[in-house]
Amino acid sequence: QVQLVESGGGLVQAGGSLRLSCVASGSIFSIGAVAWYRQAPGKQRELVAAMLSSGSTNYADSVKGRFTISRDNAKNTVYLQMNSLKPEDTAVYYCNARLSVNPRSEYTYWGQGTQVTVSS
Repeated sequence: QVQLVESGGGLVQAGGSLRLSCVASGSIFSIGAVAWYRQAPGKQRELVAAMLSSGSTNYADSVKGRFTISRDNAKNTVYLQMNSLKPEDTAVYYCNARLSVNPRSEYTYWGQGTQVTVSS
């Protein structure tokens, strides 16, 4: 069974840093595009950062210059390095990935989410 499991969330003071990890486990043939989303209380889920299999990246304007998405294909792991955190970054962060279990099938998977809380 393929699944994504996030870790690395927690409580941090404003200005601090956290690194989120997302490990894809199961019988995986390949990993395509990956992304991190977040959802704050009372708000819609929003895209934070994305990376195509080519390595090109895209960031929300609110996190540009502070967050960095990266991937380690050998470890089936995606990272989100978050620096200069602000209270408005507080949210549940979700990993998203397009995973292939065979050469002909690709599906979108979501992790269970990890809470990030930034205190002022």
